[in-house]
Amino acid sequence: MERQLPPARYEFGGDEFVFVELDREMSLEANLKAMAITGALRRENIDGVIDICPSNASYLVRLNPDRLHPAELVEELRRLEHTAGELPDDHAVRTRIVDVPVLFDDPWTRETLLKFRDRHQDPDATDLEYAARINGFPDARAVIEAITAAPFLVTMLGFVPGLPFCYQMVPRDRQIQVPKYVRPRTDTPERAFGYGGAFAVVYPVRGAGGYQLFGIAPAPVFDLAQRLPDFADDIAFPRPSDVLRYRAIDRDEYDRTRSDVAAGRFRYRIRDVELVPAELLADPDAVNGRLLEVLYR
Repeated sequence: MERQLPPARYEFGGDEFVFVELDREMSLEANLKAMAITGALRRENIDGVIDICPSNASYLVRLNPDRLHPAELVEELRRLEHTAGELPDDHAVRTRIVDVPVLFDDPWTRETLLKFRDRHQDPDATDLEYAARINGFPDARAVIEAITAAPFLVTMLGFVPGLPFCYQMVPRDRQIQVPKYVRPRTDTPERAFGYGGAFAVVYPVRGAGGYQLFGIAPAPVFDLAQRLPDFADDIAFPRPSDVLRYRAIDRDEYDRTRSDVAAGRFRYRIRDVELVPAELLADPDAVNGRLLEVLYR
């Protein structure tokens, strides 16, 4: 499964930004390397570095050029590419695995997607039916089973605050992939579960969007008021390197969970785990099996 990544590409964005592309393709290898480098850079606490933004297969660093010359920062990043970025086989990442319930093929996202069929590749099918057809599945149920069979790695947060981009931890030949809508929707329900490219997301707030709509989560990923216990430390619940297991639920569990959220008593099921990138790349199915055992035991 493991891929050999090309040398990183470094670019300046004016005087205040350095952009680093690790690979033109998204892969677990590229994302794990980006997280390792940006984590090491954050720990070094270099004077003049203002912000560090990891992405799916790249990262961006903002700096104060009066305190740190951009060329000096690039030299430091090149060093980290060959130290922190080349992970030893026993390197482990301390992270969380989280149970994220999803009501697939729900009435709210179905109503929304039907309003925008003129912007879709297949106006005569739902988004799930379309995804099944282009990925070689017999029906929508089979797509849902594939999505819920293996967990996803949170590769970055973006688009809007709190939105987790999640890449399924399976070999590349088993990745589900779907295009965005031909033209974006002007409406997407809050907490909608969407899929675009090879990435799954939960929309934090209502708004525009172009990902295929597969369902809806009863629990938020963004809580500006920080009313729920899981948001005590941050308005966004997901973190890069989190492992999310999307679990299919029925309408009764959805309604119960919404009631718990409204009452302020909802808690995600969370377990602290160690993720060893070398093991994940060598045998993702075995690693996923162990992670799910920890989550549900």
